[in-house]
Amino acid sequence: MELLTAIYLFPFLYIAFLISKREIKKRDQHCYMLHYECFKPPEDRRLSTEKCASVVLRNKRLGIEEFRYLLKTIVSSGIGESTYGPKNVIEGREENPTLSDALGEMDEIIFATLDKLFDKSGFAPSEIDILVVNVSLLATIPSLTARVVNRYKMRPDVKVYNITGMGCSASIIAIDLIHHLFKVHKNMNAIVVSSESMGTNWYTGKDRSFMLSNCLFRAGGCSMLFTNNRHLKHRALIKLSCLLRTHLGANEEAYKCCYQKEDDDGFPGFCLTRHLPKAAAQAFTENLKVLVPRILPLRELIRYLIVSKTWTKGDLEKVGRGLNFKTGIQHFCIHPGGRAVIDGTGKGLQLDDYDLEPARMALHRWGNTSAAGFWYVLGYMEAKKRLKKGDKILMISFGAGFKCNNCLWEVMTDMKDRNVWDDSIDNYPIKKIVNPFIERYSWINDERLSFIKLN
Repeated sequence: MELLTAIYLFPFLYIAFLISKREIKKRDQHCYMLHYECFKPPEDRRLSTEKCASVVLRNKRLGIEEFRYLLKTIVSSGIGESTYGPKNVIEGREENPTLSDALGEMDEIIFATLDKLFDKSGFAPSEIDILVVNVSLLATIPSLTARVVNRYKMRPDVKVYNITGMGCSASIIAIDLIHHLFKVHKNMNAIVVSSESMGTNWYTGKDRSFMLSNCLFRAGGCSMLFTNNRHLKHRALIKLSCLLRTHLGANEEAYKCCYQKEDDDGFPGFCLTRHLPKAAAQAFTENLKVLVPRILPLRELIRYLIVSKTWTKGDLEKVGRGLNFKTGIQHFCIHPGGRAVIDGTGKGLQLDDYDLEPARMALHRWGNTSAAGFWYVLGYMEAKKRLKKGDKILMISFGAGFKCNNCLWEVMTDMKDRNVWDDSIDNYPIKKIVNPFIERYSWINDERLSFIKLN
């Protein structure tokens, strides 16, 4: 009798064993973020209105029309007077940058954030198994990852990946890479470093499509520590729930809407065309078609199918129209790429001022720091003590190519640590963002501009 019972029970016990084994394997594949450190440049790099004006007026190629365009763009950009510029630009050497300038800029950002990351997390460089560095506009030999390995004397078996050319959404691409590596390697610790090489890519011509990048992009960076070791789960800040990448590179118009090239006069720069909003809307639409069923509750999906007929493709402000994203998400971490991107995304997802406040304030305080921008937004949420255990955070990014990379995080603990916002968080939110450029420099006309250039 006991033998028969054992025979009958064996299949069920075996199935239970397989299910248990699968669940254990899934737990090993989780991606936890343990710590992150954003970069705060020295105060002598701060781009006040006067410093910005001096940088603009140094460009002898600008006429009064270009000057007025810059004036209008800076005023409407959503960027304040506390952002930071690269050292060589602040010192007036943007016309002839050197490789030393580029490496010095990267070393300062990368090593400052990593030093703090190791110090505050308690991890040693020798405990890191995977290292990913993403800087889109700088590729050196040896690579930037090799510079990190050399500086911290990391183990010879550390897995290193150097990502270039991926633009503002590269941070999520790096995390996606780590997440896939975590699926095949147990108990791994990984670091992602996100920044951008601004100083040696400062545009010095007069084409308006290129000048826009000078108005938006600023110096910054972030280092993050991840693990799939479930025994470290209690130390995690957030856990990755899902991640989705969309690429419209096959579409010629989308491919060329953000493009690094030379202008008609031979000056290199980063061109942002009028097709960018349309490309962003198309990429966002395709991404949400797959992402939404994974992040919103079934009742909201059913309601949407009943009241709506189709997705809107042509306008960023209408992409998610009809869906109530707040049924499954508490916080929206929108890349602070510019005021138009933040506002357009907010309208499409039907978000209010409270939801958009972190991205708007990060743009005002730090500017567009490219792939590092998310983490300044997350830092704002943490500094304001918004992030509670169990909350969901949707990160939304756009990047050259054209790409839309989004992911959902779950908050693992009440987040309230001190961070890079410490000395300025009490000044935010700013109810009305006023840029003083028009007030201080609108008096400049052709004659005065010529006089300034001559002197």
